[in-house]
This record gives sequence, structure tokens and C-alpha cells, in this order.
Amino acid sequence: MSERIYNGEIVAGSLLVKESREVAGLLLRGLNERQFYKEVLISNVLQKRSPASAKRQAKLLRNRLLPLHHDFWEMIRQGSHEQSTQALLAASIVHSHLLGDFIKQVIRLQIKTFQKRVSYRDWDSFFEECKQRDASAAAWTESTTKKIRQVVFRVLAEAKIIDSTRSMTLIPFSLLPEVKELLVRHEESYALECLEAIQ
Repeated sequence: MSERIYNGEIVAGSLLVKESREVAGLLLRGLNERQFYKEVLISNVLQKRSPASAKRQAKLLRNRLLPLHHDFWEMIRQGSHEQSTQALLAASIVHSHLLGDFIKQVIRLQIKTFQKRVSYRDWDSFFEECKQRDASAAAWTESTTKKIRQVVFRVLAEAKIIDSTRSMTLIPFSLLPEVKELLVRHEESYALECLEAIQ
């Protein structure tokens, strides 16, 4: 039986910078889970039309940010758009090794071999390998796997690794020194390795 490596939680949303700033603010206030969801559902801090949508995104973002040191929350909450985006990209990689491995293995290879684009076909062959490494990924429905692929490419576009989800043209990525410093200081070696692989 293969080891569980991947989770499909990224299906709930891409980087969601605006919403993540709000969630980071709630975490910095030290709210417990009940207080956190009260702000999400009653105060509607994420400004969603339905409580179900608010709860789904809040759960994803809370799970994405909680494993990280609060220095990351500070940067996400208070930093520039670029700082916040890159800190969230790092958080997403820590939370989703599916995203991290795709960047480290496929995007890196495309850059090293001077390919101009990345494609859904590249993702599909990568995902077939993932199913060999982690049998639980093979149990995901086709609609889930398609949605995950869509979200991953949206993350790549938001993080300016590709120019858009339409053309999927690779663009030069540069890790901000202040984000790298946080990753080094807090020993987030996996995320650092993924992001340094595509510079």
C-alpha cells in the first residue's frame, strides 16, 4: 500500500489573496476555532454570498496558514501584494505537495529545457505518476481531479509563474529575498526547494 502523500484540499480555492489577508488577521488575533468561524459566518469577514462558500474557503485558508509561523501571517496580512502572494504560494506548497511537486518536477524541467509553456498534458502525465506514488489520489473523482488541475494552474498564474491560464506561457520567477528569509529562518525547506528550483 502506497503512503499518503497528497491531499485534494486545494480544490477549494487558489491563493485567494484578499480572503487570506482576512484569515491571517483572524489568526493573529489568536481566536479559537469557534471564534474564528463566528467571524467568518456571522460577521462575514470574507464577504461571501453564502455561508457554505465562506466556510469552505475559510477552512482551506485556515488549514493552509496554521502550520506556518505567525511571521508568515504578518507578511500575508501587512505585506505588499507581491509579498503576500509569494508568502501564500509558499503556504500553499507546504499544504499541498501536489502543487509543490508539480512546480519542483514539471515546471523546473520545462524551464531547464527552455520550453516556453506548460500544458494540461504535462499535468495529466504528472498526475498519473502521483497516483502510482499515492493510491488515495487514484480514488479521486474525475471532476475533482479536473478542478484541482484548474486551481493549480490558477495558482501558477496568480503567482506569476505563468502569464495566464489561457496561454500558460512560462515567465521568469524571482523569489523575494524577504520571503526566502522567512522560509530559511523557519526551516520550511520543502517550499524553499520548490521555489528555488524555478529561479
